[in-house]
Amino acid sequence: MEQTTLVSIAAGGHPLIDIDLTAVVQFVLFLILMFVSNKLLFQPYLALRERRRAGIEGARAEAEAMTATADAKLADYEKQLAIARNRANEEGRKIRAEAAAHERDVTDKARTTSQAATAQAQTKMRADTEAARGQLLPQADAIAARIASKLLGREVA
Repeated sequence: MEQTTLVSIAAGGHPLIDIDLTAVVQFVLFLILMFVSNKLLFQPYLALRERRRAGIEGARAEAEAMTATADAKLADYEKQLAIARNRANEEGRKIRAEAAAHERDVTDKARTTSQAATAQAQTKMRADTEAARGQLLPQADAIAARIASKLLGREVA
């Protein structure tokens, strides 16, 4: 009895743990169950987790690549948009400059035409004034004498 007891004998004289052939059988069954569980349960589970992790990492990498591509396309789009805006602003400046030049030309022509018309009208007015003066001046003395006669009520010489 002393050979097979690992733990001291309890108060009743029986050992608490008795190691015999059943412990070896249990240990062998444990090893077989561990081996089968490892092959059929743990290894497939770990492989599944690894595939899932790889899939997630692959999806993240793909998402980052797509984000980088989208950022590059957005930067290219913004660059092309800036070029188009600059071109449109330049065209607008050219059109405004052409419009200003055209406006100056039209204004200068109108000014020249109006100055010529004004000068012609002043010349005609002076000529008409001189003609009227030439016609009325000889009659001015007679008209003045008539007006004075009517105002005074008597004949003025």
